[in-house]
Amino acid sequence: MWIDLQQLDPSAAYKLLTSTITPRPIAWVSSLSIDGVVNLAPFSFFQMITDQPPTLMISTQHKADGSRKDTSINIEATRDFVVNLVPHALANEMNISAAAVPANESEFDLARLEQAASSQIKVPRVALAPVALECRLSRLQPYPPENPSCEVIFAEVLAIYINPTVLDANGMPDPHKMDLISRIGGSGYSRVATDIFQLARPASAVRR
Repeated sequence: MWIDLQQLDPSAAYKLLTSTITPRPIAWVSSLSIDGVVNLAPFSFFQMITDQPPTLMISTQHKADGSRKDTSINIEATRDFVVNLVPHALANEMNISAAAVPANESEFDLARLEQAASSQIKVPRVALAPVALECRLSRLQPYPPENPSCEVIFAEVLAIYINPTVLDANGMPDPHKMDLISRIGGSGYSRVATDIFQLARPASAVRR
């Protein structure tokens, strides 16, 4: 069956899209306000978009009242942030950090998470996250322009922290050891490494 999204209210369209475009990686973003408060919040509208230069994209949806998320405001103001990847062991802490709290309070404190220093920027990473991407804002675009419901954030990845314990024998990240989680529909999550299979990409397409 076909479903015309233009005939649905936004909440129904949201539920359909987030239940079908799955699994979605989680960007657990730490950012710094202009006043020096460290913010931490998860976003599942997130992906790598190119490696030249290394660039990722995050969409920060507006709050129910139409106002912007603290993460978006902080990134626009201070330009640097960290994308921490979420292991299954920190799923509960990630969920706690999604709570709405005043801008002058830190979700690090709320979730009782330890901070660790980044290598090139002032924004700290989540100490127990197996991977953390240090990022610098390239472009922040309200979308849609005439009545924004989000900010689409493009950022260059400056450096990557990888906990050595999650590397395989070849020095590459092992998905089983990272044990990352991803977002599916509703309040559902999945474990990325539950069922992994390999497919070798064809060398070329031969036309007959």
